[in-house]
Amino acid sequence: MTTETILFLDTVSVSFDGFKALNNLNLAVGAGEMRAIIGPNGAGKTTMMDVITGKTKPDAGRVSFRDYNLTKMDEAAIAMIGIGRKFQKPTVFESHTVWDNLELAMKSKRSALASLRWRLNSEHQDKIAVTLKRINLEEASQRLAGNLSHGQKQWLEIGMLLMQEPDLLLVDEPVAGMTDAETAKTAALLKDIAQTRAVVVVEHDMDFIRALDVRVTVLHEGTVLAEGSLDTVQNNQRVIDVYLGR
Repeated sequence: MTTETILFLDTVSVSFDGFKALNNLNLAVGAGEMRAIIGPNGAGKTTMMDVITGKTKPDAGRVSFRDYNLTKMDEAAIAMIGIGRKFQKPTVFESHTVWDNLELAMKSKRSALASLRWRLNSEHQDKIAVTLKRINLEEASQRLAGNLSHGQKQWLEIGMLLMQEPDLLLVDEPVAGMTDAETAKTAALLKDIAQTRAVVVVEHDMDFIRALDVRVTVLHEGTVLAEGSLDTVQNNQRVIDVYLGR
């Protein structure tokens, strides 16, 4: 590890009923870096995200975030130290407005007493307003989240994670089901977010990956098959054989 590395997976292995979902996986992500993760179904992408967020404990290896050993922490503790995760299917409070969703997600003390005393002040309002503009939902702030398009719900959930001020954002297939216009806006949004924090994106859409213009890691059978620019991995014969050629 170097001082610039924020996330480090060191020879991580996970097995389910004899199937090795991760097999001595090594991965390093720098602070402020955006990394794209691709690979065929069953390559270990979701398991990798589960291990980072504490949902799954590895059989072997170490997962480090800054100076924290994530393998010793539960999901809630990992979220509190600055790791946010967005699943493929957006999870928002559909009966609340877009504004209310962001307010509910805002980072604050969550004890019973602190919650009773907490009030939305001008600084909080400014933060919500900035986030609304950032996620392309400024004009939809008073709409019910349940009435948003699929793409808009994805942006809202990303905004909710931003309200938690994570230093690392894990995003799972963010553009699945989006229109071309929404996909382009999502690429721009994630590139903007990566200016101030690390972002790991799992995705199958190669055009979207190209729009991100970032380093790509290809997983296969729970380990790194190839790494580099999208052009580099797309021209790798092993990658073509196990993934892109299918």
